[in-house]
Amino acid sequence: MTHEEHLLSRMHWRYSPKSFDSEKKIPEATWEAIARSLVLTSSSYGLQPWKFIVIQDPALREKLRAASWNQRQVTECSHYVVLSSRVEMDEAYVERYIQSVVAARGVAIESLAGLRKSILGDVVHGARSKIVAEWATRQIYIALGNLLTSAAVLSVDSCPMEGFDPSKYDEILGLKDSPYRATVACALGYRNPSDPLGKMAKVRFAPSEILDYR
Repeated sequence: MTHEEHLLSRMHWRYSPKSFDSEKKIPEATWEAIARSLVLTSSSYGLQPWKFIVIQDPALREKLRAASWNQRQVTECSHYVVLSSRVEMDEAYVERYIQSVVAARGVAIESLAGLRKSILGDVVHGARSKIVAEWATRQIYIALGNLLTSAAVLSVDSCPMEGFDPSKYDEILGLKDSPYRATVACALGYRNPSDPLGKMAKVRFAPSEILDYR
């Protein structure tokens, strides 16, 4: 099987389970690869305006399930991730990022003056500073898409979830006094063989209706 065939086979294979096999857990090495892939997600300016909260405590999951219209995926899945995005962007955060560039690339901090100026003039002091929360939310969906694809490539099921009360999630997770807010969640693990959705054909519009080459 070619790399191209493997990718498409995984995309045809994946769907969003409504029920997970609660006894089947993602192996540690597999989860570590998925988690690292999530961390490697691209973002505007490379700013990574997010925090990914992996919910492991069963009691905490029960609380989140109650705030998720009692959807069973929250407690059944192997790993439950709440993707939170920043609602503010300040000079201190940008400086932290600039310092990380210096450390990772071994460049002089003076060489990043243009990058710093561009970021500050955009998302900190510029027009986009007024919609940072909206901007960061769009970024988080890049991360979510990467998470779904990475999981599928490793034959791990995933179910993205917006069906929850964000305010209650923020309260439960202690985010209300932080610069982050719960935006979307994702349940990961292995599908329950009895989940009827797993036997249904994938429904997509024809490529000719979706792809517009110009």
